Amino acid sequence: MPAFTTYDGTELAYRETGDGDPVVCVPGGPQDSLYLSDLGGLSAHRRLILLDLRGTGGSPAPEDATAYRCDRLVDDLEALRAHLGLDRMDLLAHSAGANIAVQYVARHPERIARLALITPSTRAVGIDVTADDRIETARLRDGEPWFDEAFAALEAIVAGQVTGERFRAIAPFFYGRWDAVAQAHRDAEDEQKNMDAVQGFGAEGAFDPDATRAALARFDAPVLVLGGAVDLNSPPRATAEVAALFPKAELTVQPDAGHFPWLDDADRFVATTTAFLT
Repeated sequence: MPAFTTYDGTELAYRETGDGDPVVCVPGGPQDSLYLSDLGGLSAHRRLILLDLRGTGGSPAPEDATAYRCDRLVDDLEALRAHLGLDRMDLLAHSAGANIAVQYVARHPERIARLALITPSTRAVGIDVTADDRIETARLRDGEPWFDEAFAALEAIVAGQVTGERFRAIAPFFYGRWDAVAQAHRDAEDEQKNMDAVQGFGAEGAFDPDATRAALARFDAPVLVLGGAVDLNSPPRATAEVAALFPKAELTVQPDAGHFPWLDDADRFVATTTAFLT
C-alpha cells in the first residue's frame, strides 16, 4: 500500500485504483477509504487516489489526539498533494470528508482545479440539518417494508433518546435501496470506523464557519455538489445551501439516492461525476 510522509513525520497510507488523470478522494467517517471502493466504476475513467485518514485503514493513529481534528487533517491533504507532485488537483470528498475539503479550499484555493462534494456534511460551513429536515426526508420512504421500525427509531433519536440499537435501525434511510449490497456495506462500517477519530474530528477549534464561508465565496474554480434525493444525512435542502456558497457550483440531486449514490445508481453517478471532472 503506498504511503507518504505528512507534516509531522507520520507516514499515512492511500490506495490507488484505475487509470488516467488522478482524482484525490477524501473519505467521510472518519473511516477506512475501503467503503468508497472504486466509486461505482469511476476508476474506469480516472485514477482514484483514496486517502486513509489518520487512525483508519493503513494509516496509524496519532499519539496526540488533537491530530484527528478536521482542521489538522487539511495539512495531511496538502502533504499528499505535494507527494503526488500535483501543482493543482481534482479533489472529490464524500460526507464528512467535505469538511476537510472546504477548509482546504480556504487555505489552498490555488491548488484545486475542480472540486466535487458528494452528499456533503455541512459542519464546517455552519449549515444546520434540522430534525424536521430529517423527518421530512425519511417520510419519502413510507411504504417500504422496513419503514415503520426505522421511522420509530428515528423519531426517538430526534427526541434525544439515542441508543446504538436505534442508530442501526435507521440504517436503511442512508441507502436508496436496502438490499443485500447496502446491508453488507453498512455492516462493514463497524470494522472500518475509528470512534476515537470520529470524536476528535469535531473537537473544539475544528471549524470556523464564518471564515470558511467567506473563503468559498471567493473560490473561482468549478464545483459539483451532488446530493441524494432521499439522503437522511445530507438532505437536498442542505446540499442546495452548500452549493449556494460557491460562485461556480453545479448542484445535482440524484433521484432515489441516499448517502452513497454510487451504490444506488452507479451508472448515473459515474456519468455525472465524469462529465464534471472532464
